[in-house]
Amino acid sequence: MMGNHSPSESLFHYFRLEDQVPEDHLLRLIHRHVNFDFVRAKLKDRYSDTGRPSIDPELLLRMLLVGYLYGVTSERRLVEELRMHLAWRWFTRLGFDQEIPHHSTFSKNRHGRFQESNLFQELFEEIVTRCVQAGLVKGEHMSVDGSFVQANADHHSRVPREQLTEVAKVNRTVREYLAELEQENPVEPPVPQQDKVSITDPDSTYATKGGPARLGYYDNYLVDNASCVIVGVQATSARLSQESAAARDMIERYRERHGNLPETLAADTTYGNGELLQWLDDRGIAPYIRVKENPNGPTDLYGIEKFTYVPEENYYICPEGKPLKYVGINPHNRTHLYYSTVKRCRDCPQKSRCTRAKFRSLAIHTCEPARQRAYALAKTPEFAISQRARRKVEALFAELKNQIGLRRLRLRRMRFVREQFYLAAVAQNLKRLVRFLNKTAPQIATA
Repeated sequence: MMGNHSPSESLFHYFRLEDQVPEDHLLRLIHRHVNFDFVRAKLKDRYSDTGRPSIDPELLLRMLLVGYLYGVTSERRLVEELRMHLAWRWFTRLGFDQEIPHHSTFSKNRHGRFQESNLFQELFEEIVTRCVQAGLVKGEHMSVDGSFVQANADHHSRVPREQLTEVAKVNRTVREYLAELEQENPVEPPVPQQDKVSITDPDSTYATKGGPARLGYYDNYLVDNASCVIVGVQATSARLSQESAAARDMIERYRERHGNLPETLAADTTYGNGELLQWLDDRGIAPYIRVKENPNGPTDLYGIEKFTYVPEENYYICPEGKPLKYVGINPHNRTHLYYSTVKRCRDCPQKSRCTRAKFRSLAIHTCEPARQRAYALAKTPEFAISQRARRKVEALFAELKNQIGLRRLRLRRMRFVREQFYLAAVAQNLKRLVRFLNKTAPQIATA
């Protein structure tokens, strides 16, 4: 017989949130393995000892983490969703009789205590430290990459730089931006000079990467290959030159906090410039990176391998035995220049295979030894293995944009963009940490 469900009209129900969250639920695993008490200790000096009690900062942090774990980056929507999700209420410790904080509370704390104390960077580094202590992060082989994330600003909001002073009279964002530029020791590094600046988000950069030009930022990740844990995060302007600088900064910060450097670093060709290869070589890090070549240079002519270097006299000998003399350094691309002469090359039988100019010249990078070592590493089996492992970084960026929902930023200005990148990385690392701890905990208990 077909049943007929009747809604219950009982006035009172016995209900316990604890019983409604499964034991293997992600939020329960995080609650079981990660303690967020350090948040109060970090912010203790930011609160007065007297006056009306504020909203618990740990509550606000837990709410933000829930949003990034489940792809709700809008605080207004997060507050609405929190009213209906039992597991979210349980994780944030909000009972049905307790009021949910207003969404504006996040903005007030973001511009004040959270920003002043670098809370989100501290949170990220604390989770990485726990990954290291748990044995999840080995720190031996790493990969680095950057991904373009669109800013919360339209390209039509750009105005010529010389008009900023006039716009600042009616636009507070531009007024604050110009005031920061005038500081002797600005908090943020200077944004690369642009002919036009967005009055909506002056820190954003007009750039293109795999599509039409848009305003945005680069989210840079340094990832441990073995665990797929993000061990370094840095927000930069959307400039390819910024990626190598971010890689150096993230590696140095990892060494300062954990006391060691990776043995190898994998990256795409964007990072294959001589300066970064030399920097890695000086620190004993094997660069599994393809060397970046001049995209406009001819590929069917003799390369440097056809020439013999004479270190005692500092010149090169061509395949026909004729010298190329040293003439100096090109300051634009940091290369040592070696020239032959028109007379030596005019009647050379190999001229058509050597140069299309009147005489042959060589531009040798100042970091050429490091470049040659990178060439050699690219021919080893380990290079292919590292390049396959590097794809994990791309998978993390796919997770960032498809699951966390950070295809387009919600906050503006570099300092708040950095906050979103840190919170997203924390959410990604937490998933891996608690699942790892949940697998290893029974083995430790029975040992």
